[in-house]
Amino acid sequence: MTGTRPLNAAPIEEAQAFLKQHPDIKGFDLVLIDPNGVARGKIIRRHELLPLFRSGRHLPGSILGLDVTGVDVDETGLTWDDGDADRIAWPIAGSLVTLPWTSPERGEVRVMLYELDGSAMSADPRQALVRQIERFAAKDLFPVLAFELEFYLLNAENDVLGKPKAARLPLSGRESKQSHVYSVAVLDQFEPFIDALYRAAAAQNLPVETIISEYAPGQYELTLRHQANGLRAADDLVMLKRLVRGLALRHGMRANFMAKPFAKHAGSGMHLHASLADPSGRNLFADVDNDLAPMLRHAIGGLQHTMADSMLIFAPNLNSWRRFSRNSYAPTSPTWGRNNRSVALRVPAGNQANRHLEHRSPGVDANPYLVAATVLAGIYKGIENRIEPDAESSTYSDDTRTTLPCDWSAAIDKAEGSDFLKDALGARMAAVFIALKRAELRFFSAEVTDEEFAYYGDVI
Repeated sequence: MTGTRPLNAAPIEEAQAFLKQHPDIKGFDLVLIDPNGVARGKIIRRHELLPLFRSGRHLPGSILGLDVTGVDVDETGLTWDDGDADRIAWPIAGSLVTLPWTSPERGEVRVMLYELDGSAMSADPRQALVRQIERFAAKDLFPVLAFELEFYLLNAENDVLGKPKAARLPLSGRESKQSHVYSVAVLDQFEPFIDALYRAAAAQNLPVETIISEYAPGQYELTLRHQANGLRAADDLVMLKRLVRGLALRHGMRANFMAKPFAKHAGSGMHLHASLADPSGRNLFADVDNDLAPMLRHAIGGLQHTMADSMLIFAPNLNSWRRFSRNSYAPTSPTWGRNNRSVALRVPAGNQANRHLEHRSPGVDANPYLVAATVLAGIYKGIENRIEPDAESSTYSDDTRTTLPCDWSAAIDKAEGSDFLKDALGARMAAVFIALKRAELRFFSAEVTDEEFAYYGDVI
């Protein structure tokens, strides 16, 4: 069975032009981002690219029902319930790029999954973000988004105890043992990697801007320019993670995107910057009479009101919850404030005309499509219902007036009972995601760790 071509599939002319421009590329990574944020797919040969653009490519629906390790989760309903039926993948317009760090150089094309009749496959996380953007567009509102990426660069090999360590500084070979936050000298030590990163980003038309030495040995941050196309902002983030990971391997390092890879060092966030524009591009969050615009205030109120329901999306894994702690930059309550990095919802200082909000709760291990969809749904609810935010926090605040889930298990329970999350992601996407996380929770709950045995084994 062939599939009905969806209206927004990339035109075949895009592939024809790319092949003409890159006659030496023989293979292409066909990439689908699953609910866990994992890039899945296959490598296709050059002669298979035009048929993909012309007729799509069948993929099993179960590819969206895998846990992080790639094992089927039957409870998603995507495996045995329909006989592991095929859906059809269609290329995303503008996603065809080179992978300049590969040798010989390959290309990449990202795809979305559809039902055979051309309708959206509702368990595809990118489709969840499409739904929210279309919801805003119906009211002549257009999300302007940008992500920040925090991550660790680690040595390719673990230490003698089998533990990961921060990557050595490439130019001197010295171990990285201190945080050196905002250190320009440390960045200079990574000049070969950083230079290759910026060149690769330019080749992929990725708007990568600032790189920062962050708050722990081996931790760094990359910022991306705001995109008037909210989908493109999430696309930028998944592409940048692939770029950093692939490039790090070729420079003798590993890129780590866990939310909390080291107990005694800072966790890694994936902060989302957001505003809304009208059809002319005017910023609707810009200050009014030297104060916050009512629309921005209501957006903050909506995000506060929905944060408890959203925490499984922002902190999807067991490790995610190790990032949250008091007196840290990982917020433990739905606070907001101006020019205050300790809150969950920050209004950064700066030009009043460029005013926006920064959502600081998501970890770098979250799926950017689901994060953006959930944040936009909270903004939408706040604006539609004119929800006013709680009192502003001007210093560190561990406000407990609105209770967030205390751990991963509680977040799963909260998400399962949430009508808001079903509305934000679509009922099927929400159900698939919760089923994946319940399966993951069962796995870890059944494991007896080395630390557990050492703690209890010879004592009780």
